Amino acid sequence: MLSMKFATDRPFADPERIAIELINLPFLRAGGSPDEYHAGIERAIGNGWLWRHESGVYVKFTQTGASLFA
Repeated sequence: MLSMKFATDRPFADPERIAIELINLPFLRAGGSPDEYHAGIERAIGNGWLWRHESGVYVKFTQTGASLFA
């Protein structure tokens, strides 16, 4: 497989980012409330499992969070 290299950094091409709507929408469609969603995200961040970008548009697993799935 070919690997592409860009002339400049591409901060929005990070494969480890998780767009917040990929978590939010399925959660709400499954019957969760916005308050439950917010509480869950805040707990995951507070426990050090997720890191949230200052824009609030995406999150990333921390090493601790990723280890939960290893």
